[in-house]
Amino acid sequence: MNILLINHYAGSVHHGMEYRPYYLAREWVRLGHRVRIVAASEAHVRARAPDMAGRSRRDETIDGIEYTWYATPPYRGNGLARVRNMAAFVLRLWREARTLVREVAPQVVIASSTYPLDIWPAHRIARLAGARLLHEVHDLWPLSPMELGGFSRHHPFIRLLQAGEDYACRHADTIVSILPKVREHLEARGMAPHKLHLIPNGTDPAEWLVAPPMLPESLDTLLAGLRAQGLAVVGYAGSHGLANALDTLLDAANLMKGKPVAFVLVGDGPEKARLERRARLLGLDRGLAQVYFAPPIPKAQIPALMARLDIAYLGWQRQPLYRFGISPNKLLDYMMGGCPVLHAVEAGNDPVLEAGCGLTVAPEDPAAIARGLDTLLAMSRSERRVLGERGRAHALANLTYPVLGQRFLTTFAHEVSHG
Repeated sequence: MNILLINHYAGSVHHGMEYRPYYLAREWVRLGHRVRIVAASEAHVRARAPDMAGRSRRDETIDGIEYTWYATPPYRGNGLARVRNMAAFVLRLWREARTLVREVAPQVVIASSTYPLDIWPAHRIARLAGARLLHEVHDLWPLSPMELGGFSRHHPFIRLLQAGEDYACRHADTIVSILPKVREHLEARGMAPHKLHLIPNGTDPAEWLVAPPMLPESLDTLLAGLRAQGLAVVGYAGSHGLANALDTLLDAANLMKGKPVAFVLVGDGPEKARLERRARLLGLDRGLAQVYFAPPIPKAQIPALMARLDIAYLGWQRQPLYRFGISPNKLLDYMMGGCPVLHAVEAGNDPVLEAGCGLTVAPEDPAAIARGLDTLLAMSRSERRVLGERGRAHALANLTYPVLGQRFLTTFAHEVSHG
C-alpha cells in the first residue's frame, strides 16, 4: 500500500521531534508498505532543520521512509510569523497536489499537522488519487489556542481553524485521535461515530533493549553521590516550561525539607533560569530535600537516567482542556525505564492508574505532591520496583510502535487492498 503522510512538524531520529510520524512510518515500511512523509522545513519542535541549501524542496530517504521537505519561512513564538509559516506549507501542498499524486500514487492520505488546515489539500490529493482520507487529531484546534491562548471564537484565524476541523470531521473517511476522550466533541463537529479510532503515543522498544550510553560524567557523579548519602532521588526529565508545573514540585520539595530525599531536574526550557533562581530563594540548594538542575541529555541516555531514579515525577497545570485526555511521551520513558511515577494531573484519563505504575495526585497542590512522595518513599525498593515493572509491562503490551503501527493500519486496511 502507498501511504502519503502530511505532517508539518514531522521529524526523525536525525532531526528530533515530532517523532510519531517517523516511528509509525518506519513500522509501515517494515511491513512492506511505501510511505512518503511531507513536512515543512521550519518547525519549532525540531532540534535540527533539514538542510535546504537554498532549495524550495528537498527529498531524502531515512530508514526506508521517503521524505519531502517544502521550504517555509522561519518563525519564533505563536505570532503572525507562525501563521505565515503554516500558510506557506498549506498553499504549497495545494499547488503540489498533482505532483504528489503522480510521484506517490497514494492509496491512503493522512492529514496530521496538529492544526487542521492541511485537510483541504489532503482531501484534494486523496480525491485526485482515488485514495482514502484519514485525519489525525493530536491536539484539538481551535480549542487549544482558544482555551490556552485566550483567543475569541470570533477571531478570523480561529474561524478558519474551526472550518478546517469541521471539514475534517465531515469529509475524512477515518479519524484517528491521540486523545482518548474526544468522541463527543468531534461528533458535535460533524463526525460520524464509526469513523473514530483511538491510538495513543508510543515508544520504540528497540531503544530500550540495547545497553544505554553512559550519562554525562557530571550527572553520573551527582546521582552516585546522592545515592551514597542514602538519599532517595525524585527525578524529572523534559522541558522546563510553564505547562510542566515544576513550580509546584519546588513547593513540594520545600515542604519536604529535612527528609532524606533529593530532586534532580534534567532538561532545558524557557522557565529553567527562573526555576533555578526560585530554588535558591527557597533555600533548596542546601540541606536535605535539595533540588539539583542538570542540562538536557540525548534521548539515547534516558534509559540510563531512569535506572538511577527512585521515583519519576510528571506534573500538569490544572487545565480544562485536559478533559479530552492526555497521552504524554514523557510518561512512556518513565514506564519503559521501569520507574514508579508520581503523577500530578486532573484529566479525562489517567495512564498511570491504567497501568498501575505509581500514584496520581491533584495538580498544582504542593501538599498533595509531598504526601504522594511520602507514600511512595515509605514503600520498600522492591515494592516500588513492582510498580515500575507494571508500567514497563503495560507499555510493552500496548504502547510500542510495532503494536500501534499495526493498529493504525487496521483503521483503513479493510478499505484498500494491500499493495
